[in-house]
Amino acid sequence: MLAQPPAQHLRDSNERLHRRIEGLAAELSLPHPHPARPQEIDALLSELRSNGAWLRTLPPPREPELEEELSTYRQLIERLRDLLPAVQATLLEERARIERERSRVASALEWARRSRETL
Repeated sequence: MLAQPPAQHLRDSNERLHRRIEGLAAELSLPHPHPARPQEIDALLSELRSNGAWLRTLPPPREPELEEELSTYRQLIERLRDLLPAVQATLLEERARIERERSRVASALEWARRSRETL
């Protein structure tokens, strides 16, 4: 099997990143966004790690088509960087919600235990 030309390889990766980043952005734009799922974050990180390793292997000089794809890749990374504070905020809100729920369940369990002791 022949390897893809570098520009095509990065174009394909850019398309995957674009879909993931825009999906994340769409969720974050909702009035009550759900936190990013671990699988979504994992897919983004996997794509970024893979690209990082692959990009380090590319020798200069680079063809204009590849430079264009590199520019698109940079823009996607900048877009992701801009979204990360909102991702973090939703994760912190979810952690706080889970902690409140845990506390409520613990209180209910304690109430139930004391109720049985008084009977």
